[in-house]
Amino acid sequence: MASDQLLTLAPSHGEEDARSVSPGLRFIILLGLLDAFGPLGIDMYLPAFPQIERDLKAQGGAMQLTLSFFLAGLAIGQLICGPISDRLGRRKPLLWGCAAFAVASVTCAFARSIESLILARFVMGLAGATGMVIARAIVRDSFEEADSSRIYSMLMLVIGIAPVLAPSVGGWLMRVGSWGSIFWALAGFACLCGIAVAVDLPETHPPSRRTRDSIGSIGRRYASMIVDRKFVGYAAPVSLALGLIFAYVASAPSLFMQFYGLSPAAFSLLFASNAIGLIGAAQVNRWLTRHYDTHTILRAASLGNLVAALLLPVLAWTGIGGFPAFFADIFLCLMTVGLILPNATAAVMAPFPHQAGAASALLGMLQFTVGAATGAIVGIFHDGTNRPMALTIAGCAATSAIITILVERRNSAVEDRALRLLGQPAE
Repeated sequence: MASDQLLTLAPSHGEEDARSVSPGLRFIILLGLLDAFGPLGIDMYLPAFPQIERDLKAQGGAMQLTLSFFLAGLAIGQLICGPISDRLGRRKPLLWGCAAFAVASVTCAFARSIESLILARFVMGLAGATGMVIARAIVRDSFEEADSSRIYSMLMLVIGIAPVLAPSVGGWLMRVGSWGSIFWALAGFACLCGIAVAVDLPETHPPSRRTRDSIGSIGRRYASMIVDRKFVGYAAPVSLALGLIFAYVASAPSLFMQFYGLSPAAFSLLFASNAIGLIGAAQVNRWLTRHYDTHTILRAASLGNLVAALLLPVLAWTGIGGFPAFFADIFLCLMTVGLILPNATAAVMAPFPHQAGAASALLGMLQFTVGAATGAIVGIFHDGTNRPMALTIAGCAATSAIITILVERRNSAVEDRALRLLGQPAE
């Protein structure tokens, strides 16, 4: 399929009232920027931690709460805005979310106490969740499973650049202004996204496909999804893949610079190279999906991820190959995650064409929950060595691979039975 064909936004499921346009890369870039609200909100202000702590006289772990409450807002906000977008469409919640993110960012810039900053950061998380949820839902509105995997791969390219560049941008803003300038920049980013949504983003969820359920039915809808084998079977690998990344990110600074003795400059370079490996694998996935089924790629990537991850504890305990071998194995783990994420995400969203917002919201909540848990695990068991990270990554990969294999075998058995009932030979 040619690139222009792939990027044609057309009405899916036979709908006549969705707009049919060919927005090209603008469409992908805008969705990627909306999905980047979370990464930018997390990473851009990290260089300002010491200065904010001094200016606001924050005591103990109060500064860490500004990050924790933002993550809590992202998790809760996804559960709220997903069903709302199923009911009201995608554009209106996005516009309100961009506006709220901008207002909350300006409030952060004017904060004069750590308590007010924590509260504003929570609201930022609630608002930023809108872009993350609805971006995935828009892809499901517009593309079927195979094409969705390619689109999610392209979104990872845009999203993946954010955590690589955001700390540097935040540091530069600190040098030319103050820490408040970081939040003014985030507010400006949200305003630009809002303008782009208003001017250039079509409504992909027309009234004829919107849910008519009451707000009280949201809980029942989530409950039905969380026990749906098709949802959980692929949401678990997506969430565990993110958990693997969180375990790495939470451990990497102290592990690389203290345990292995790397300089801050060397750490930044190697950290960026791993991010590039993750993003690069996601782009290779776009080519692979033109030649192989998404489920075939997912199975192969899960097995490759398992082999690389199980090697980490061996290297951690034996020290074979030293840092080069350990780093190379981490690189392989993250590369295979770059193949797992887009294909498993497409498989999660595929069965829910009319509830894409709710499915995206629940998936996002599960991802952040598992990510926060793995980050906490490596922190609790931190002993100054590479072993806690190695074991946590291996555990995530092993659980993910087992679930993927079981789900794929079950789906294959169901398909074989269906073909036999239709009188056709199973493949």
